[in-house]
Amino acid sequence: MTSKDYYADSYAHFGIHEEMLKDEVRTLSYRNAICNNPHLFKGKTVLDVGCGTGILCMFAAKAGAKKVIGVDMSNIIVQARQIVEANGFKDTIHLVKGKLEEVELPLAPGEKVDVIISEWMGYFLLYESMLDTVLAARDKYLAPGGVMMPDTASLYLSAIEDQEYREEKIGFWDDVYGFDYSCIKEIALREPLVDTVELKSVVCDPCLVKHINLLTVTKEELTFKDSFKLNVTRNDYIHAFLGWFDVSFDACHKPVKFSTGPHSRYTHWKQTVFYVPEMMTVSAGESISGTLSCAPNAKNNRDLDIVFEYELDGSQPIKAKAEFQM
Repeated sequence: MTSKDYYADSYAHFGIHEEMLKDEVRTLSYRNAICNNPHLFKGKTVLDVGCGTGILCMFAAKAGAKKVIGVDMSNIIVQARQIVEANGFKDTIHLVKGKLEEVELPLAPGEKVDVIISEWMGYFLLYESMLDTVLAARDKYLAPGGVMMPDTASLYLSAIEDQEYREEKIGFWDDVYGFDYSCIKEIALREPLVDTVELKSVVCDPCLVKHINLLTVTKEELTFKDSFKLNVTRNDYIHAFLGWFDVSFDACHKPVKFSTGPHSRYTHWKQTVFYVPEMMTVSAGESISGTLSCAPNAKNNRDLDIVFEYELDGSQPIKAKAEFQM
């Protein structure tokens, strides 16, 4: 099996779908965006990219869609077909197994879809790079004036004090039962941590680093180097940068939005913590400026290479670079 096979196969396990379905922030946001806006779905053709168990397909059918096509690479589609039939949508929802770029959809020659729905977001928004497939679907199948759900996504950064956990994760390697394992520290520092962060740990105001319009963004624009400036809000220490994302369904009569940030309700995406090599001592009013680079990994494009180049403008200035792979 290739890495792509393992990726697809991992989504056949029901436990992953259980976690996503139980994430009420995620699932209810999609339900509200779809079911509360039947004017966008009534009599329309809908494409669900990465349909999983078919929950979004069934929301669309319930909202009045004429035809719903769900595509997924994973074997979970076997259960999805049973779920669709058990809920009375067999004649409306058509499920296709395979890679969207390669399969043939049940559309007439030249026929387009009116709405594309997808839950494509990964950790730090772009991990797993499923957005590439959603954009391929948009460019090939979406009718002029068609709707993307969600239609915007925004990536945010801040910085946190996290001495205790950093010691537990990184400092641990200095002395492992009396032995020096410090060579592993560098590897540990390169791997971001996906976890929930308490709001009280956040030391800087949030900064928007990337805004994505799903109707216009290109695949090439998902590889980027953007600047950021974090304003320090109190005297403290900084051990890590923190990343999260917001998404919005702006095509709705009343936009539906949710955030995966530390200020919001729990989601299965949590937040992404990037421990920096050197602790920073900061004071209120100071700032950290820099650039964030993000690109698919050359060996596995579902992984991300992330680089922070940053400078602390303060009483104890620091200029540094931190590289990560997730």
